[in-house]
Amino acid sequence: MKVLLVNGSPHVKGNTRIALDEMIKIFNEENIETEIIHIGNKNIRGCIACMTCKKSGKCIFDDEVNEMAKKFEECDGFVVGTPVYYGSANSTLISFLTRLFYSTTYDKTMKVGASAVIARRGGISATYDEINKFFAISGMPIASTQYWNAIHGREQGEVLQDEEGLQTMRVLARNMSFLMKCIADGKEKYGLPQKEEFHRTNFIR
Repeated sequence: MKVLLVNGSPHVKGNTRIALDEMIKIFNEENIETEIIHIGNKNIRGCIACMTCKKSGKCIFDDEVNEMAKKFEECDGFVVGTPVYYGSANSTLISFLTRLFYSTTYDKTMKVGASAVIARRGGISATYDEINKFFAISGMPIASTQYWNAIHGREQGEVLQDEEGLQTMRVLARNMSFLMKCIADGKEKYGLPQKEEFHRTNFIR
């Protein structure tokens, strides 16, 4: 069992990484393999809606998105960590997630998703919702914790002073571990939920 963690901060060893490392401590205790991918400082452009991925099975821009696609397919859990900028996630991270989720056509049903949001003060709930929408539209159960999936700090290392935030990250990792294990047992016993053919409709017709 494996969790893939995405660091959406431009800072390799900043507060976002500290929050993700707090989760990794618990995943290690639960004997769950982890891998961190640092995205926030990469040169990743947004989607241009060219639809090439629907023909080729991969994004037309051959960068970290295509490199991550296979790892995303194989993982059991997917954690996205991001700082808050203007009440939103890092724009590089959003470009990455948009292209990753859209260009990968494999079934993501029952792959567990979780967000970890880091802020000086405000914008946490909006960013939390923003990240979770990627999971919800893909049939991915969303792991929760004892509060919003958030921790506070501005200067590097300040999140270590947020004892409640650190605990929130640990509880999130425990809940996520439990959910992944339960889903694995359920898939073995019952399989995945039955699929219906997806009927797309537009509001104008």
